[in-house]
Amino acid sequence: MTDKKDKVPDNVAENKALLPYGDSVSAPAIKVENIEAWKQERLPNANHYFKTRFEEIKKEYLQLMEEFKWNDLVYKAEIRMTPVKGQDYHLYQRKNEELFLSILAPNEWNQIYVASFRLDTDDKWEKIDWNSF
Repeated sequence: MTDKKDKVPDNVAENKALLPYGDSVSAPAIKVENIEAWKQERLPNANHYFKTRFEEIKKEYLQLMEEFKWNDLVYKAEIRMTPVKGQDYHLYQRKNEELFLSILAPNEWNQIYVASFRLDTDDKWEKIDWNSF
């Protein structure tokens, strides 16, 4: 037998606020809106955001890979001194294609010049434009 306290009348709904329809005869009619127009208005904005963000990330990725390539090249080169952070160094190539790092600038001697770098505080080699000196 059920207890009278547990019995709820048929015309009473639990969690009224969560019902997708009115719970009484006097409740307002609920009409489903045509949401397609709203979607079509906003879809181009959302797509533009994702396309723009993708291009930004792609550009950042390509820049990161370029930095990685140069860092890998410098770290694999012959280095006969302890580099100082903030100092400019120049990467050269010997005739046997070995790479080496030097403090001598390209105009100070006749070697096959590759690129110039500066060691930053994160121990990354930042490629610099030697022509701007």
